[in-house]
Amino acid sequence: MHRTLLTLAIGFVLLASTLAADDKADDGFKPLFNGKDFNGWKFVLSKKDADPDKTWSIENGIIVCTGKPHGYFHTEKTYKNYALRYDWKYARPKGLTDEEKFDGNSGALIHIQKPHKVWPKCVEVQGMNREHGNTFGVSGAKGKFKFDKQALLSVRKPVGEWNMTEIICDGGNITVKVNDKQVSTGKGELEEGLIGFRSEGAKIYFRNIKIKEMK
Repeated sequence: MHRTLLTLAIGFVLLASTLAADDKADDGFKPLFNGKDFNGWKFVLSKKDADPDKTWSIENGIIVCTGKPHGYFHTEKTYKNYALRYDWKYARPKGLTDEEKFDGNSGALIHIQKPHKVWPKCVEVQGMNREHGNTFGVSGAKGKFKFDKQALLSVRKPVGEWNMTEIICDGGNITVKVNDKQVSTGKGELEEGLIGFRSEGAKIYFRNIKIKEMK
C-alpha cells in the first residue's frame, strides 16, 4: 500500500477507536445542562433580592459561578437511581504554591427536599477542593458515609485544571468517584429529589453535566 494511503488508513482507525471510546464512556448518559442556557434549572440565593445572573453565567458552554452570594441552582425535575457526571475546576489564585491551603468551596446537592432554603435538607457531595467527594447529610438528613482522602489526593488535579466527578445513586446508596477513582461511599435515608450545585464563596466552573437514569 502507498505510504500516504497507509498513513490515512491508520489515521482513520485511530479516529474510529477514539470515537468508539468516547461513545462507550458516555453510554446511556444524557445532557442535564444544554450548554446554552439554564432551561430546566432554577435558582435559590441567600439574599432574596440578589440577581442570579450575577452569580451564574454561561461562557462557551461552561457554567461560571462567582460564589457570591451563597445559594444553589437546581433541576426542576426530581431524580432517583442514576449516575451523575460533571466536570469542575476552580479559578487558580495568583501565587498559590500549596494545593492544600486553597480553601475553594462548593458542592453537589443530591436528593434535595423542599422547602428550598440555604441550605435545604439533602445529601451533599462536598465540592471543596481539599475534600472533594466527601459525602454527608445536610439540614437533618441522616446517613453514614466513608471518605478516602488519600484516594482523592492520588487523582485530584492541580487547582485551575479540570476534574471529573461521578455520583452513583442507587436507592439510599451513594458512591462518588473523582477522575474515575472511588473516594466516598455510604448510605443515607433520602432516595430521591432534585439535583443542585452550590455557590459558596469561590469562583468555580462546571461543564458536561450529564445523567444516566437507572431502574
